[in-house]
Amino acid sequence: MLFTCGDGLRNRRRHVAVWSLLVLAALSLPSPLRAQQQGPITPPPVAPPLTIPVPAGQPSKPQPASKPQNQGKPQQVSYPITHEPPSTPVDQIIQHFAAHEAEFRTAINGYTYRKTVIVQTIDSEGDVDGEYRMTTDITYSPSGQRYEKVTDAPVPTLTRISLSPEDLADLRNIQPFVLTTSELPKYNVTYVGRQRVDYVHTYVFDVAPKKIEKHQRYFQGRVWVDVHDLAIVKTDGKAVPDIRKGSEENLFPSFTSYRENIKGTYWFPVYTYADDVLHFGLGYGGDVHVQMIIRWTDYKRFRVSVKVVGSPQPHP
Repeated sequence: MLFTCGDGLRNRRRHVAVWSLLVLAALSLPSPLRAQQQGPITPPPVAPPLTIPVPAGQPSKPQPASKPQNQGKPQQVSYPITHEPPSTPVDQIIQHFAAHEAEFRTAINGYTYRKTVIVQTIDSEGDVDGEYRMTTDITYSPSGQRYEKVTDAPVPTLTRISLSPEDLADLRNIQPFVLTTSELPKYNVTYVGRQRVDYVHTYVFDVAPKKIEKHQRYFQGRVWVDVHDLAIVKTDGKAVPDIRKGSEENLFPSFTSYRENIKGTYWFPVYTYADDVLHFGLGYGGDVHVQMIIRWTDYKRFRVSVKVVGSPQPHP
């Protein structure tokens, strides 16, 4: 999705990242999942409703909220990081959690869910001066084909930033970050220690790309991995690289993503939050304060319905 910039920016474009989860082909989980810890890491505050009421008979007119809808970062009870080495060799932990992440990426394709994205720019008075919203349902057709249905998409009012193809790549692959076995060779993964976040005991790793390849997108930051399920439960960092080329500056804000143990051993993404200032050059309008929320809700296991036609025949 690409939006043009406002007046006074000499028709140059500036970009900011939007996130969501990669959507693949419809798959059902191969076996029942064992029950483990239930409930999320302490969830972030609930965002206000995503629609502006319009009196009957009047056309819809985009009107950004007077105040940011996502004020305040999520609060968690985090204990100090302890730096003693784990009982299992670090390399084995990394290989195990990467393999589990690959299983998770397959498992999530067997679920339907709702995704809501809010992007806002904030002026010097702390008010919203531009907004982008979209709500989509990730679902299946009766024939089992997976697709994304837009259910709410008011006319965007962003004028000081725009969305780029790189944003779409990040939407599929960076937030929330899934570090699978196939992706592991691209990254340096460094063990930091152990930390309790709310009731969840985690291993903490710093993650950075080994090399930046042209036209490729990467994550750089920190991940928290549940010590029992070996799943990423929290991510904090940003998409890289920022891009400055010719008459364009393509910058990406820092974000924090959270997952919740919804179905057995797998932790599903539920919330991504960003509150950052993008430092564009003076020729591009200077600093832009950006806030973002992405929510994933209503996870439901998809099951194919089978209709039997005719009378059943006896077994031979």
